[in-house]
Amino acid sequence: MNKMILKSGKEKALLQKHPWIFSGAVQEIQGEPANGESVAVYGSNQQFLGIASYSPYSQIRGRIWSFKEEAIDLAFFRMRIRNALARRAQIREMTEDSGWRLIHGESDLLPGLVVDLYNDVLVVQILSSGAEYCREMIIEALLLETGVANIFERSDVDVRKLEGLVPRVGLICGSVPDSVLIREGKYQFQVHLKEGQKTGFYLDQRENRQIAARYCTGKDVLNVFSFTGGFSVHALGNGARMVVSMDSSQEALAVAQENVKINGLENENTEWIAADAFQHLRKMRDQGRSFDVIILDPPKFAPTAAQVERAARGYKDINLLGFKLLRPGGVLITFSCSGGLTEALFQKIVADAALDAGADGMILERLHQGIDHPVGLAFPEGAYLKGLIVRKD
Repeated sequence: MNKMILKSGKEKALLQKHPWIFSGAVQEIQGEPANGESVAVYGSNQQFLGIASYSPYSQIRGRIWSFKEEAIDLAFFRMRIRNALARRAQIREMTEDSGWRLIHGESDLLPGLVVDLYNDVLVVQILSSGAEYCREMIIEALLLETGVANIFERSDVDVRKLEGLVPRVGLICGSVPDSVLIREGKYQFQVHLKEGQKTGFYLDQRENRQIAARYCTGKDVLNVFSFTGGFSVHALGNGARMVVSMDSSQEALAVAQENVKINGLENENTEWIAADAFQHLRKMRDQGRSFDVIILDPPKFAPTAAQVERAARGYKDINLLGFKLLRPGGVLITFSCSGGLTEALFQKIVADAALDAGADGMILERLHQGIDHPVGLAFPEGAYLKGLIVRKD
């Protein structure tokens, strides 16, 4: 097996079980591994540290498959997938929900692999060169361990470019419809599997939709970046007086309206706005509109730490507009899904936005990704979703 030798003093992260090896930590590569091929990782003192996938293009030069000397073969992937399913078995048995994150990348010890289940369909995202190199074994292991015969691939995200990979979307096996109807709690949602954001639905917001709904009873609610209406459905179902849903995608809003209708929540107090959020919130501000509850769930502004400064301006701007449109005593429910943005920095950005808006705010609750999106203890980067519920005083 080809080898990756680390520089002196760069072993610490791996000894603490962090799965990433950055390019600056690498002393040399012995051999000529292909993009994504497994390499044995050694410290400068020739201590074995693990087996990693090799990426010559990415700043993350290696992603650890295992900290033990073992073959990265079909049996390896079957065991890792089996363990991931076991972690979720109890929570899945507690509900009738039919949409779940089954594999969550590094936190499930499978770097670069995301697998979501929608009824009897698996939607797979292969995000790293290592997962790409082992793609056929991974698919076979999924078929054997999940018993699900229908698999669709949505490897169409920008992060693949950083790994020297091109986007790929398409049927892997079985039969996959354009959309499915999933259950989440007492609601149903139409999920379009072959297009749209992520793998078709924001499964990571499951618990947060329920929490947010508690603040919406009898209130006027503005749901910005509403996508297919997850928060809107929960707000209406919990007795919101009015819900305004805004998204830049007319197609996403059409699905959101369908989801409201499916759940029997249509009424005259829903409004649908297809517009750029930054521009239209300013228009609403100038019109003197206001709301009791504002939900801000924007897309990822900072996919990497290098983009945090630019992203911070976007988060500041959108939260400033949110505070401007929020009535006194109202609640701002605001999120960031940017992994490069820390929770502390996000709170500071929201605090600065409140200050510039001339508002005093108090954090009522902190929110995070759903229970089926675990975070490895040694991998804090896995805690990508952070949210605040802030009361405007």
